[in-house]
Amino acid sequence: MVIKRVAPLSVAKIAGTLYAAIGVLAGALVSLMAMAGAFAAGQSSDNPMAGLFAFVLGGGAIVIMPIFYGCLGFIGSLILASLYNVVAGAVGGVQVEVE
Repeated sequence: MVIKRVAPLSVAKIAGTLYAAIGVLAGALVSLMAMAGAFAAGQSSDNPMAGLFAFVLGGGAIVIMPIFYGCLGFIGSLILASLYNVVAGAVGGVQVEVE
């Protein structure tokens, strides 16, 4: 069995969803680190706004990163799936052995 063509929009939807899920995990990690930074900055009296900034940045990471990762994954995989179709038409597709 040879895969000669893939539907770019189908690939992009799947990849965008997977990248958004990765963005949720990455956003959670960034959020935890920012919250720890906010706590540490809150302990020092040099700049009281540093803790607030880290706190807001950490909360925003949970919202922004999945959207950012999902959009980049969607656009990137749409382009790559389209390029795959062009290259597969010129040199053949990917051979897959299925039982």
